Formats: sequence, structure tokens, C-alpha cells
Amino acid sequence: MATAPDSPQAHPYGKWMVIAAWISVIGLLVIVFDGVLENQYNPNQHINYATTRAGTTITLDQNRQGHYVLSGQINRVPVTFLLDTGATSVSIPAQVAQKINLPIGQQYPVQTANGSVFVTDTLLDSLTLGPIELQNIRANINPGMQSDKILLGMNVLKDLELLQQNNQLTIKVPTL
Repeated sequence: MATAPDSPQAHPYGKWMVIAAWISVIGLLVIVFDGVLENQYNPNQHINYATTRAGTTITLDQNRQGHYVLSGQINRVPVTFLLDTGATSVSIPAQVAQKINLPIGQQYPVQTANGSVFVTDTLLDSLTLGPIELQNIRANINPGMQSDKILLGMNVLKDLELLQQNNQLTIKVPTL
């Protein structure tokens, strides 16, 4: 019996072309939605700020989980910060510290939300948040942190004026 010209056996490449088309569509959707999800997690990839004679004001949007996440830099290397008023100091995951090539200092115990852990002291040459650059910032390297997010602790936040209102955080840095 002969195969009809329009049957699947007559066009063996047709099935693979349909599969390839679906894979391409799924790949494009992943790329598009990955950007959307990243923007939902970190709505402050591009920091809104204003500078006047009185100082600089940064406005951050809260993410869907209610956190303030923002892009910044440590020693001129792009990183992502999570503002944490419960953290005593800037805390950097060990894998991020290694990528930035941070100096390793003394080891000491700290109490975290996940229990006690030994961290290592380090010194950041610079920490940048939008237009604000801070220098010689003490931090710790935490081997227990699994995320790539850096906790921005009170040793940095203590000198800033914070005002939370309507799912936004306004950070004022007075002119010195």
C-alpha cells in the first residue's frame, strides 16, 4: 500500500520542525519571563535618586516579598544588596567574596537568624549604592549564606535617614 502524500510518513522532517518551533517558543518565553521575574525580585536595578544642596535622596521600591533589594557595587564589581536592619554589618556570601577577591581577616562567631556561624572579617575598599560611594567599609564573609545577595547591615544604614511609606523606602544622605 502506498503512503498518501499528506501523511506523517511522507514528511519525516515536518514532525521535527514542529518540535523545533515549540522549543524556540518555549526558549523565548523563558528569556522574557526571566527578565520579568528578576524585575519583580529586584525592582531597583536602576536606582532613582535626586541630589540637592541638602544631600542625596534615593527612592527604592519594595519587591513582591516586601523586601528592599537593589543593585550596587563592591570594589567596582556589580552585586545585589538586600537591606537588612537586623544585620549588624554588611554580610557577604563566601562565593561572592571569592568572586570579588576580598581580603580575608580574622574569624569570629556571630549569631544569625539560622543560628551561630563563624564568619571572617574583611574590608571593602568601596561600596556603591547608586550615586553614593562609601569607602573602607567593614564587612564579614559568611560561608553559611547560600544566596548571592549581600546583606546591607546597620554599619552602613546607621548614618542614613530611612523613611518607609507606600511600599517605597526613601534613603536620605545628608551633605557633609
